[in-house]
Amino acid sequence: MRRLRVLIVDDSVVMRRMISDMVLSDPTLEVAGVAHHGHIALAKIQQVTPDLVTLDLDMPEMDGLETLARIRAEYPDLPVIMVSALTERGTQMTLDALAMGATDYVTKPTNILPNQSSVIEVREELLGKIKSLGLAYLGRNSGQRRKGAVNPEETARSRVEIVVIGVSTGGPNALMRLLPEIPADFPVPLVVVQHMPPMFTRFLAERLEKGCALRVREAAHGDKLEPGTIWIAPGDFHLEMERTANGVMVRLHQGPLENSCRPAVDPTFRSAVDCYGSRVLGVVMTGMGHDGLQGARCICDSGGKILAQDEKSSVVWGMPRYVVEEGLPDEVVPLDQLALSIRKYVAIGRAPTGELRTEVKA
Repeated sequence: MRRLRVLIVDDSVVMRRMISDMVLSDPTLEVAGVAHHGHIALAKIQQVTPDLVTLDLDMPEMDGLETLARIRAEYPDLPVIMVSALTERGTQMTLDALAMGATDYVTKPTNILPNQSSVIEVREELLGKIKSLGLAYLGRNSGQRRKGAVNPEETARSRVEIVVIGVSTGGPNALMRLLPEIPADFPVPLVVVQHMPPMFTRFLAERLEKGCALRVREAAHGDKLEPGTIWIAPGDFHLEMERTANGVMVRLHQGPLENSCRPAVDPTFRSAVDCYGSRVLGVVMTGMGHDGLQGARCICDSGGKILAQDEKSSVVWGMPRYVVEEGLPDEVVPLDQLALSIRKYVAIGRAPTGELRTEVKA
C-alpha cells in the first residue's frame, strides 16, 4: 500500500517543522505539503490530494474553525486532526471544532525539545491517529468525495441517540470527574449503570446533581428517556429500556443477577440496542469483572460505538480490559479525555454540514 499523505497546516514555523519531522519519522507516511493559513490550505488540498489534514486553530487571515468549515463543505470525509494548545481557550475551540466536524484532535506538547517526554507522547498519539484515520479513509474512498456524494444512510447510522455508561470499582469518583464535563445542552439521554446497592445509588445521584449541568436522577420505572437528564440505575434493579408509542421508557426489574450483579451493565446495553439499534454509544469504565463485555459486543454487532477507559486512569482495569482484549472499542481513552470523546461521537451527524461520517475502528 502507498504511503499516507499528510497536509500540515499551522502558522508557526516551529510547529510545522516539528509535525513534519514526526510524520517523516514513520516510513508509512509522507508530508504532502504545508500551509501557514487556511486560504493556502484549501488550495493545497486541491493540488496535493492529501489523505489527512492536521489543522492549527489560531492562524492569521483564516483561522482553524473557518478553514474546517470550508473543508467540511467540500471534502466531507477527509480526516482532519485539530492541533490545539492546552489552554482553556484552546480546549473550548477544540470542542467547537469537533462539533463542526473535526475528526479528532491532539494537544501541542508543553516543550518543543525533540527528546522531551511531552513531544514523544504527542508524536506517538498523532502518528497513531494519522495511520488509523488515514487507512480508514483510504478504505472508504478511491478519491476525494465532493459535497453531495455522501450516502445519507451512512450518515444516519453514525448518529448517536443515546449514551450508556457501565462502571464499577472506582466509579463514583470517576463519574464525579466525567459527568460535570457534560454540557447542559447535551442533545441525547445518558444512562449510567454503577454497581452499587440500594440507597447508595440515590445518594450518588444527589451528589452528582450538585456538580453537573444536567439533571441527575436515580431512575424510576416508567421514566421517559429524554435529553437533559442523566439517569442512574437504582441499586438491586436491572435497568432496561422499552420503546413505546410515547417514546423510550425505563423498565426496572429484579430479574436474576447477571455477572453476579444487579444492576448489571449487560442488560442495559442490550436493551439500548433493542430500542436504538446502531445509534448507541456505550462507555465501559473502571471496574472489576467482565460485566459489560457481552453488551458491548451487542452494541458493536449492531453498528454502534464503544469507548473504553484506559488502564492508567482506571482504579481497576477489569471491565474495560475485557472489552479492549476483544478488540471492541472505537477508542481507549484516559478519564480526563473521556467527556471530550463522548461529545465528539455525539456531535457526529450533528455538524452544520450534516455530512460528516467518521470511522475510527480498525
